[in-house]
Amino acid sequence: QLQSKILILTICAAGIGGTFQYGYNISIINAPTSYIQTFMNETWLERTGVPLESNVILLLWSFTVSAYPLGGLTGAVVAGPMAIMLGRKMSLLLNNVFVIIAAVLSGFSRMAKSFEMIMLSRFFTGMNAGVSMNIQPMYLAESAPKKLRGAVALTSASFTALGLVLGQVVGLRELLGGEESWPFLLASNVVPALIQLTALPWFPESPRYLLIDRGDKESCISALQKLRGNSDLSAELEEMLAEQAAVKGQRAKNPWELFQNPALRWQLMSIVVLSSAMQLCGNDSMYFYAAYVFQEAGIPQDKIPYVVIGTGSCELITSVTCNMIIDYAGRRPLLLGGYIFMAGWAIVFMVALSQQTQISWMPYLSMACIFAYILSFGIGPAGVTGVLPTEVFDQMSRPAAYMICGSLLWFNLFLVGTAFPFIVKSLAHFCYVPFLVVCVCTALYVGFFLPETKGKSFLEISEEFKKRNFKAHTHAVFYKGPDEIKSTIL
Repeated sequence: QLQSKILILTICAAGIGGTFQYGYNISIINAPTSYIQTFMNETWLERTGVPLESNVILLLWSFTVSAYPLGGLTGAVVAGPMAIMLGRKMSLLLNNVFVIIAAVLSGFSRMAKSFEMIMLSRFFTGMNAGVSMNIQPMYLAESAPKKLRGAVALTSASFTALGLVLGQVVGLRELLGGEESWPFLLASNVVPALIQLTALPWFPESPRYLLIDRGDKESCISALQKLRGNSDLSAELEEMLAEQAAVKGQRAKNPWELFQNPALRWQLMSIVVLSSAMQLCGNDSMYFYAAYVFQEAGIPQDKIPYVVIGTGSCELITSVTCNMIIDYAGRRPLLLGGYIFMAGWAIVFMVALSQQTQISWMPYLSMACIFAYILSFGIGPAGVTGVLPTEVFDQMSRPAAYMICGSLLWFNLFLVGTAFPFIVKSLAHFCYVPFLVVCVCTALYVGFFLPETKGKSFLEISEEFKKRNFKAHTHAVFYKGPDEIKSTIL
């Protein structure tokens, strides 16, 4: 039982300073919104003697909020080279430097009377999240045994949800969400970073990275022994050696090389569709709506933060459930089910919003929709999307694939965050139409084009995609002959 303990502890050590931070930092910024805006106004007044206009405050605030996804985008881009040069584990450890810088900046921002420090700190926090969102699922999926790979890589989503909930709890007025304590709230993200810095060094590096990227067979075997204990390693080692032989003589690829390679066409299309859909499906916008809908349902203003914690807990419960069933149910059914249900709830939600004032029980239906939407998102899309790049790409393409995935994720987060208020303004009750379209299209794509990856080795998965990528060619007119055939030889 010791080795499964080591795997579990590795997951926790990677998660607490990894995707946990992403969820935590998204939710702690919500509580002190009004205090930080007041602080901006007072600081400006002290500097210039003129108070800021309300729309300027709003603009400064949206800069502060969007610094986070911009940092995330930067982090996603540097994550690939970091994972290749430093290794998965070392990258996660070094990544904590960004959070420590951010915590110092935001913690001292009030003493220094500078709201620019808050903006800068949000950028660094974003960088940390961008790196960990890419490297943590990669590190964990490469360290996990084949039959548990889905569940282990999925813990990234559970840690994100856990971060969301804890951020909402710590942000309550009774804890750190008060007017006096907001700098401490923003700097509290240094705690998980310190936990990771003390815990993670004790655990092994990804065995696949050691063998395939570094060519270091002895370290790979000792890492495997730590993770698997005394169980027979020969089959797993053989599979890794086969993968090593398959990518022999190649170097780690750059993102643009993935776009040029016809052998990766479907894999690339799948992760582009799914990682865009993950942000464009409107799940994060549900949180935006939550407070308004709960208010309409007659929940007193001061009790709303507690109900919002309920929505976060929803995502946590489903991602943990998804963890337990992914290696039984498979990836496709969870994705397909998730997006179909979300499409259904989006329709109900729009109907409920439009009838909000006419029918007395409608606000409760909208409330139910918010919970149902978040549950449907948590059960499939939230977790499975992060696991797929690890499974459908080989060792040499994987970091580049995560760079593409991560960049799309953050760019779309920025896009939805910026555009959503305008969508609400122009479409009013029907603001979920764009999200509905995304959910339906994604469900169709998964249904028709995505193969199942459950329980298969990385080589088997790439074989299956190879059939798809070159099936199109044999029927096409522009078949290139020997050239094409050369590139398919393993």
